[in-house]
Amino acid sequence: MWEQKKKDQTPSNSPPEAMSDLEKESQALLDIVEQTTQRMPSYYEEMLEEKHSDEEIQQQADSLKRASSNIGKAFSSTYQVSDELNSRWKDMQKQKKRHLFSRAPSNGAIDLREIQRNSFARGLNGYKLLLICFIGSFFGVVVEMLWCLITNGYLESRAGLVYGPFNLLYGIGAVVLTVCLYRFRNRSGWISFAGGMLVGSAVEYVCSWGQEMIFGTRSWDYSQMPFNINGRICLLYSIFWGLLGVFWIKDLYPRMAKLILKLPNLAGKIITWVLVAFFVFNCFMTVTSSYRWSERRNGIPASNSFAQFLDQHFPDARMERIFANAQAVDHAEQDPSLISSKDETAASVETAVFACFF
Repeated sequence: MWEQKKKDQTPSNSPPEAMSDLEKESQALLDIVEQTTQRMPSYYEEMLEEKHSDEEIQQQADSLKRASSNIGKAFSSTYQVSDELNSRWKDMQKQKKRHLFSRAPSNGAIDLREIQRNSFARGLNGYKLLLICFIGSFFGVVVEMLWCLITNGYLESRAGLVYGPFNLLYGIGAVVLTVCLYRFRNRSGWISFAGGMLVGSAVEYVCSWGQEMIFGTRSWDYSQMPFNINGRICLLYSIFWGLLGVFWIKDLYPRMAKLILKLPNLAGKIITWVLVAFFVFNCFMTVTSSYRWSERRNGIPASNSFAQFLDQHFPDARMERIFANAQAVDHAEQDPSLISSKDETAASVETAVFACFF
């Protein structure tokens, strides 16, 4: 009866021969489940009449529990395979359609090209993550500066390092999203949405909490937004994080990966290590110049030639221009007891250093 009903539901353009072996076996399993379900009422009566021992009943219950667990695992695995197959197929279909702007390559196509070319940044290795961090640090600043121009009518620095338009917050965010969503790159968009929503909200909350606890500053406050948690995250921006997760792993990441694929293996490795050296030096100069900036604000004169070098090349005007959004939170207004744990100079130093990266 079940088999006949299944055949009646099969579309006319999809003959039974098109069924996979897995589907045929699943239909056989459904028949067994139906038979078991129909037999259980009589088994319950036999239990009441004590026709089965306690040990036998326990064995039957354990067997059904194990079967249920196995079926659950099979469902999870088959759903993943089905979802990935459908998602890869949709991505391939999108590539065939013509658009005004070039579409991002599918993640499946990127995976295949990396294997065929034996790319130095194949999969999710250190080279790829470092390059994603560098690219994200740059484009994040560019996008935010353009947004400032559109909304405020003027350009203002959003850099987090003293040399170049780079902000490690964007680079680290790009790496975190990539690491967390990479395994779902060939899955449905709703999975990337949920992942981006959870990851983005968690990172935003931890950064806000860490900034306030360690440095006594706050870069954002959602206290006036509905459905917020301690003013650090809110539902609206969590949804934005989810949308960003989909956009990132389905569009931006494959574009970056395609760009990285254009680098020859040897040249790509050399470029990566050169950029690592540059960013390490950039971070060192950012921290030291920020430290010296905070000292100057507290009237501390230069104590050595390096401090004099920093005063000459990174005066207050330049630092204020680079870190235009640096803001400190008044500890005394929040909790007077916090002042006793560190002096005014240390608090100023921490504020300046945090501003460099966030």
